[in-house]
Amino acid sequence: VQLVESGGGLVQPGGSLRLSCVASGFTFERMSWYRQAQGKERELVGFITMSGSSTAYADSVKGRFTISRDNGKNTVYLQMNSLKPDDTAVYSCNALYWIGNLMRNVWGQGTQVTVSS
Repeated sequence: VQLVESGGGLVQPGGSLRLSCVASGFTFERMSWYRQAQGKERELVGFITMSGSSTAYADSVKGRFTISRDNGKNTVYLQMNSLKPDDTAVYSCNALYWIGNLMRNVWGQGTQVTVSS
């Protein structure tokens, strides 16, 4: 059971990045993206359900970020547009999955996103 993220980096304000989170060894029920800026608490960015029928976003990213999934690749994407310096943070994905009738969760290792000119 593992999540591997990729796609972080340095981008100028107004630019775009796409993060990926690949799940291996399980099928997730729901995948969430979180971020934590230095010195701040972790913040939920948004999530998507396995079916893709439900997504939700924090007000701070609504209209700029989009979460999508490719079930065939067991991958979730976070497309980030119109990036601002305040979006600078370590972004992590978190998956909820079932083992029998127990729900578990697993975290990715995190990827740094830096928005700066």
